[in-house]
Amino acid sequence: MAATTKEYTVQGMTCGHCEMSVKEEVGEIAGVSEVLASHESGTVSVTGENFTDEQVAAAIAEAGYSLKA
Repeated sequence: MAATTKEYTVQGMTCGHCEMSVKEEVGEIAGVSEVLASHESGTVSVTGENFTDEQVAAAIAEAGYSLKA
């Protein structure tokens, strides 16, 4: 299976520390190979295989933020 990239909009990221927290939590999901977070755009780009939106949402919540609906 080829790697896929999904982009998510995250509420509450305001600085570089926020980005690092989100990257750390999302990066621990099995199958995730790359996480790019930007507090300026409020987005997180996740690349990998066999990860779900629910896993990403849970990891972002663990970091203290939420996905924008």
